[in-house]
Amino acid sequence: MLKKITKILLIILCSLTGLVFIYSGYSKIYPIEPFEYTFVDIGIGNWRTAPFIARFLISLEFFIGLMLFFNLYLKKFTLKITIITLLIFTLYLIVIIFSEGNNGNCGCFGTAIVMTPLQAIIKNLIMLAVCILLFVFHEGYSFGKFTLWLSVLFLLTALVMPHILNYVDLNYSQAYLNKPENRFKLNLDSLYNNATVNIPPKTLSEGKHIIAFMSLSCKHCRVAAKKMRLMKEKNPDLSFYFVLNGEPEKLKSFYDDTKSQNIAFCQLNGKNFVYLAGVNLPTIYLINNSEVEHWVNYTELDQSEIEKWLTPPGLPKGEEK
Repeated sequence: MLKKITKILLIILCSLTGLVFIYSGYSKIYPIEPFEYTFVDIGIGNWRTAPFIARFLISLEFFIGLMLFFNLYLKKFTLKITIITLLIFTLYLIVIIFSEGNNGNCGCFGTAIVMTPLQAIIKNLIMLAVCILLFVFHEGYSFGKFTLWLSVLFLLTALVMPHILNYVDLNYSQAYLNKPENRFKLNLDSLYNNATVNIPPKTLSEGKHIIAFMSLSCKHCRVAAKKMRLMKEKNPDLSFYFVLNGEPEKLKSFYDDTKSQNIAFCQLNGKNFVYLAGVNLPTIYLINNSEVEHWVNYTELDQSEIEKWLTPPGLPKGEEK
């Protein structure tokens, strides 16, 4: 009787571990951009390849989760790849702590559950202990001759699911800077006269700049800030500027998460912020001599296109003034 109860508990424990992996993969899909930017940040992908790398790892989590949930090929395959995956994730988190500190959201559960790198390491260590326990005491479950076909079905499902739920749009930025738009003058005097924390430079009224209006509590604004931070790191000459809305005490949380201290900012609150930015945030303006030439979504921001727009005709990229 005790042996039967133990077996049932091990099956349940294995299935619950699988659900954690499935939820971890699903939570990264909306929004998927922060996970994509991770691979640009660590240098194993670029703006074009990172979306595919991100979806592949989400597929891996889905596949591991399904195999664990149904207790398939545990000792032969599933628990081994699970342990290896957890070890790789843990080593990455340790590197993050030593290089950047225990700040911000590690992204283990996307933006659904915020965890610091240290909290994620503790979570991974608990899951590693569970996996070792299962490897020693649990044989798994078999559906007979259908086990292999079921595993192949889970693999194929896991591979296509991220692309179905959130497909890669290869043309998201194609020619967006050439589409016709209604240009308008942005009253930057309102910004100069009412901004707090930092005084905006008057040079924002001259030449070309990308000004992003963001709320400190808006998760999409944080995604945009992460992307712009990476673009700025790759090309320090990009003229980015943040106008932030929110309580000053929220600044630390915003910068712990986005790590975008390399971009100058000011704070602008209340009706003055809404007057310039509207209510759909983040608002990103491409401004030329105080005139908004383009109004883009953060997903449309493309580094090469931005660099072309900032570079005057006939001037080599990197020598823009």
